[in-house]
Amino acid sequence: MADPARRPVRTAGGSRAFAILLLLTGAAGLLASWVITLDKFKLLEDPDFTPGCSLNPVVSCGNIMKSDQASAFGFPNPMLGLVAYGIVICVGMSLLAGAAFPGWYWLTFEAGTLFGVGFVTWLQFQSLYRINALCLWCCLAWVATIVLFWYLTSHLVRHGFLPAPGWLRAFLDEFTWVIVVAHLGVIGMLILTRWWDFWTS
Repeated sequence: MADPARRPVRTAGGSRAFAILLLLTGAAGLLASWVITLDKFKLLEDPDFTPGCSLNPVVSCGNIMKSDQASAFGFPNPMLGLVAYGIVICVGMSLLAGAAFPGWYWLTFEAGTLFGVGFVTWLQFQSLYRINALCLWCCLAWVATIVLFWYLTSHLVRHGFLPAPGWLRAFLDEFTWVIVVAHLGVIGMLILTRWWDFWTS
């Protein structure tokens, strides 16, 4: 007789579309992290080096890289991205291969993306209101992280790993993209209004 105390561990995989989304967001974030890391090393070797994405006084990657916020944990931020986005790609590839993960794995993944979206939100504030400059590669990483976070959250809610009322599950099943567009739209409006005089001059 089976031990009733030993319940089967519930697992969940992901659709092909979800797996591809993980691959795309992971690849975008990894590309941004890689380019910024290379430019950071060049800047350390030559303080007069100007990154290719430094286009004007506002879009100025060099100013971002030279800031204290660019090394929030004592090392260049993009080095963290090299690891984190690499993990996202690995999860996406695993799902494409038919893997299914237990709840604790998905919740750990969710915690990582929650930290990621919180961190990029802090970086957005620092970029707009403290450093007063934008980095296009950073913006790519922001978008990748935000899209990843909301679609992963939706995935976990719909599979019951995160508690939510039925109406929210139904909404996320069809309209996760609305939340993503709204989140990115707010950031876009903040960028637009922060340098309105520059954009319109």
